[in-house]
Amino acid sequence: MRRIVGLMSGTSVDGIDAALVEISGHGTALRLERVRAAETFSFPHEVQEQIHALFDGHVRELCQMNFALGELFAEAALNVIRSAGFAPADVHLIGSHGQTVYHVPRGEGRTASSLQIGEPAVIAERTGITTIGDFRPRDIATGGEGAPLVPYADWVLCRRNEEAIALQNIGGIANLTVVTPRLEDVRAFDTGPGNMVIDGAVTLMTRGSRTYDEDGRIAASARPDEGLVRDLLDDDYFRQPPPKSTGREQWGRQFVRGVVERRGVRPDAVLVSTLTEFVARSIADAYARFVLPHGPLSSVYLSGGGARNPVLRRRITELLAPVPVGDSSVLGLPVDGKEAIAFAVLANETICGEPSNVPGATGARGRRVLGKIVPA
Repeated sequence: MRRIVGLMSGTSVDGIDAALVEISGHGTALRLERVRAAETFSFPHEVQEQIHALFDGHVRELCQMNFALGELFAEAALNVIRSAGFAPADVHLIGSHGQTVYHVPRGEGRTASSLQIGEPAVIAERTGITTIGDFRPRDIATGGEGAPLVPYADWVLCRRNEEAIALQNIGGIANLTVVTPRLEDVRAFDTGPGNMVIDGAVTLMTRGSRTYDEDGRIAASARPDEGLVRDLLDDDYFRQPPPKSTGREQWGRQFVRGVVERRGVRPDAVLVSTLTEFVARSIADAYARFVLPHGPLSSVYLSGGGARNPVLRRRITELLAPVPVGDSSVLGLPVDGKEAIAFAVLANETICGEPSNVPGATGARGRRVLGKIVPA
């Protein structure tokens, strides 16, 4: 016999119905042995109002996009399986991070939270493969930032016996992991903006005809505005000690538009060059403040789209000298695929019941098994 709690909140937004029951068997042999308690717990009035405000916003579009992205993630999974010469039946698991639509770090007076969409149930249904998604919430529930989540995979795949290396990913947001021999000593955090500020400037400059600086050509065609770079680096985030995480809410297109409008600069090649320099300097600043004071690094390895920007890569290499800078392919991790590989590793650990967060990186109270399992 199993004691089980059932929870339900209906469309009326009155509150939460909760029942504790005792059930034996399953399927056609299932018996409800006893209802131990059944109660309704009202929502606080302010919560009711906040829920209704969601109904009046873009929640319909969010709901639909969750499922639409699930279809696209499933298609991507099937395509990569096919590219490798396998059939879906040959694959045991899918680990899907999903698309982050909002991330709220820990902070005074706010509840840490993070929302990723790309419905895992759709992925499991379309592929016929057990899918694990929604990795961040458990870490947040135990007091962590829910980010970055790749440090465990970085450590498992890249640790060395007697030296520390750094893995620097430059996606929309830039994040680093200092991989040390012991997991307890691993340090990781979001250094700040990555490609998203550069992409935002290119999008504004070209009025949407281009959305990124291919091969860093625009940045290479102009000199950065040094005064503006220094001003942008004077942001509290860069001085905030880890654990810390950030996201599009701070560094998205609205940030770039704010730079243009508040500072009276033109969305041109100089701005693209300036923001490229800003990203490089913010990364180097993170190493100077929070990494190198703890001990030397033998190497830094870049991954993500920013690793393919020659201007950004050159500046990071110059700023981090004499520490050698390479890319993650040297470690057997493709520059463009490293993050996806990390979530395959996390999915493996989830299905095996192994914790895969790193409290030293996220600030969580302890190690936890991450993710939600959707059986095929």
